[in-house]
Amino acid sequence: MGAQINHEIPTAAEKKKLVRRSAADSSQRIRRIVQWSFVGLNGWLGIQFYLWVRYFEHGGEGLNVTRPAGAEGWLPIAGLMNTKYLLLTGHVPAIHPAAMVLFIAFMLMSLLLKKAFCSWLCPVGTLSEQLWKLGRKIFGRNLRLPKWVDFPLRGLKYLLLGFFVFVIGAMSAEAIHEFMSTPYGLVADVKMLNFFRNIGETAAIVIALLVLLSMLVENFWCRYLCPYGALLGLTSLLSPVKIRRDADACIDCGKCARACPSNLPVDRLAQIRSVECTACMTCVAACPAQNALQFSLTPRKVATPAERWRRRTLRPIAVAAVLACIFFGLVLFAKATGHWQTNLPRAVYMDLVSHASDAAHPGM
Repeated sequence: MGAQINHEIPTAAEKKKLVRRSAADSSQRIRRIVQWSFVGLNGWLGIQFYLWVRYFEHGGEGLNVTRPAGAEGWLPIAGLMNTKYLLLTGHVPAIHPAAMVLFIAFMLMSLLLKKAFCSWLCPVGTLSEQLWKLGRKIFGRNLRLPKWVDFPLRGLKYLLLGFFVFVIGAMSAEAIHEFMSTPYGLVADVKMLNFFRNIGETAAIVIALLVLLSMLVENFWCRYLCPYGALLGLTSLLSPVKIRRDADACIDCGKCARACPSNLPVDRLAQIRSVECTACMTCVAACPAQNALQFSLTPRKVATPAERWRRRTLRPIAVAAVLACIFFGLVLFAKATGHWQTNLPRAVYMDLVSHASDAAHPGM
């Protein structure tokens, strides 16, 4: 007689040991496409903005390009100020409105999808990720700071955020309007460009040190110093979507926790509420157990566990689609309603851009 074939249904314990047969998770591939697409967009905006500044610096000679309002995305403080102005007055500010539109877009992303902006869109976050991966190749590993060092350092970004919120919170709508109307406020984007074009020795040393630290410690800038990330993290506490772990499906291998760039104990929690979670889904990609980890909405109490996970899970392509809808939707709406460009006369730009370095902060 031939060997007897066992047609018995696997027990719950046996199912728990079954792992994925697919060799790769799509989340990281899709995230990298989104990351580098956004880096490319920012690079294109940067080149266009540089050409626009050079045109006015040379007295109107050379290539005349349209001012790219999207460059105002690099002015988060202006975005925060203008958002407060909108809330106080109900009117969209005339100066740097794109900074406000993009600030609101990135806040909305965090409200819906945790800090997905940081790991899916932010060019600084993308650079930081590449640096710690490069550091791992060069040095063989990344450093994980002990808790007594890590926890106080994480507080630095909240101190920086608190400072900006305190200063802007004390400003009235009139004060915000007056600030934005000063030569400094009008060419804040040009001054930002000039900072990198004419970088000093001290600033260069600080940036070089941050690059080195980012190679040694995963996401050093994002984890310890970025006030924008701190604000998005606090907003993300309200997000209905979180990384969730099914204890029944989990095989307790710990790969998710080891893969997490934020050093979160994913393998010990039912869901990740932490403000440090960037929804990068690296833990999901590292998990070998079927349906053990998912980026999902709060599971409903109806249906079977398997159906519950399947119905409430947000796939990587869906994350990318939501981010794209928020970003392009708000930008197109702002353009359609005339609240995207800063419409200053050409003569004003001709005077201010060429003397941007002389524009002093009103408080100085």
